[in-house]
Amino acid sequence: MASFASGDDTPPRTVRVWDPVVRLFHWTVVTACVLNLFILRPGKLYHRYVGYVVIAAVLIRLVWGFVGSRHARFADFFPTPGRLIPYLRDLLAGRDQRHIGHNPAAAVMMLGLMALLLATAVTGWMSTLDAFWGEDWLEELHGGLANAILVLALIHAAAAIVESLRHRENLVWAMVTGRKRA
Repeated sequence: MASFASGDDTPPRTVRVWDPVVRLFHWTVVTACVLNLFILRPGKLYHRYVGYVVIAAVLIRLVWGFVGSRHARFADFFPTPGRLIPYLRDLLAGRDQRHIGHNPAAAVMMLGLMALLLATAVTGWMSTLDAFWGEDWLEELHGGLANAILVLALIHAAAAIVESLRHRENLVWAMVTGRKRA
């Protein structure tokens, strides 16, 4: 019989899901996107520094995806067709199951956002190089990628709210505390 911190056999009401690295990554990216999309001027020094922070954060998260805690590991949630197709079929039928970690659709979103973040940061960095200085196509690509991040981030936030309501748990708060309903 399992022993719990309360000293009885009552299971815990919440479980630790998101470790500090995952949460720090998430809120660093949120802050960076708000700064670089709405506050800082493109091409200016602080805009670039924020971009470098994003590159560092994504690289750390990629490593953490292989060595981190259970729900941080890509192996726990990587959206294979065998995971994604049944999940989407159940979602469309209104019978999708709650996931403690990332559900397959959220995994697609997360990986897509990470790819866009890296591409945006790399194109921003490239625009500082002599070889690409003032290239309109690169600036347009950088801006288009940034706009794609904004669109996906809005979809991600809306999905988190909808899923919070459907499954009766506050997913935004879970990304703050690291804990979800058991």
